[in-house]
Amino acid sequence: MAVITLTTDFGLRDPYVAAMKGVMLALAPGVPLVDVTHDVAPHDVVGAALVLEAAAPFFPSGTVHLAVVDPGVGTTRRALVVETADARFVAPDNGLLTPFLAREGWRAFELASPELRLAHVSRTFHGRDVFAPAAAHLARGVAPERFGPAVSDPVRVSWPEVHATGTAVAGAVLHVDRFGNLITSIAAEAVEGVGPQVSIHIAGRRLPLVGTYADLPRGAAGAMIGSSNRLEVAVREGSAAAMLKARRGTRVAVSPASRTSRKTMKASRTSLRGTRTSPRGTRTSPERSS
Repeated sequence: MAVITLTTDFGLRDPYVAAMKGVMLALAPGVPLVDVTHDVAPHDVVGAALVLEAAAPFFPSGTVHLAVVDPGVGTTRRALVVETADARFVAPDNGLLTPFLAREGWRAFELASPELRLAHVSRTFHGRDVFAPAAAHLARGVAPERFGPAVSDPVRVSWPEVHATGTAVAGAVLHVDRFGNLITSIAAEAVEGVGPQVSIHIAGRRLPLVGTYADLPRGAAGAMIGSSNRLEVAVREGSAAAMLKARRGTRVAVSPASRTSRKTMKASRTSLRGTRTSPRGTRTSPERSS
C-alpha cells in the first residue's frame, strides 16, 4: 500500500490531524502515514507549496501527498487530485500544487464523486470529509480518474520571477524558515550562470557565497545553495530575517564578485581558518547555525 504524507496548517493542539488520520486508517487499515509538517503558518498557501516541493521528491514513487491549507473551505473552490510521473497529490485548488504543475506530464481531476468521500461533508472541514478519504482510496489503488472530471486549469500562485539584468540575476525571498534563514526564488543554476565568484545583495548589504553555515564566522551573514537547491541567506547561529529585517518578498540579487570583494572574502576565509582552534589548542567542532 502506498505511503500517505500529511502537510497542513492545523497544528497539533486541536483534534483535526487526528481526525484525518482516523478516517484514513478506517478506509485503508495499516496505511503508512508520515507527517511532513502541521506548522505551516495559518492560511499560508505559498508556504505549504514550498514545504511540499522540498519534501515530496524524497518519498517513494507512488506516494500520496495530502496537503490541506484551505482558506476557501466550503466555497466553490475545487478539490483536486493531481497525478505526476512520481506521485499523487490531494489538495484544494488554490495554488498549493503550483510547483508540481510547472512540470510536464501531470493530470488533474476534481474530487467530485460522492462515493469517495464521507457520507456527511462539513462545509468547514473538507480535510477530514473530502481530502482524507480521497488520499486513502488512492493509497488503496483507486485510479485518479474515478474521482471526477478532468481539470485542465488548476489554480497557480504567482512566484517571484527571476530576472536577468546584464551579468546579474534578481529574485526575492520566498520563505523564512524557523532558524530565520531566507530561502529565495533563485535556483542554483541561476547562481552558477552568473560566474564562478559572486556577491549576494540583499537589504543594502553585500554578502559572500559560501558552502555551508560553518564557513561563516559566528554572527556573520552570508549566502549558500541550500538543501532545496535554492539560494539561501543565513546568519551563522543567528537569524538572517532579524539581522537584515527581511521577509517574503524582499529583493535579492546575485552579481559577479568585484576584485575588492573577492579579496575581502579570501581574507575572511583565512581569518576563519585561523580561529577554528581554541586557546587551549583543541579543535572546535563546527555547529549548524540554523
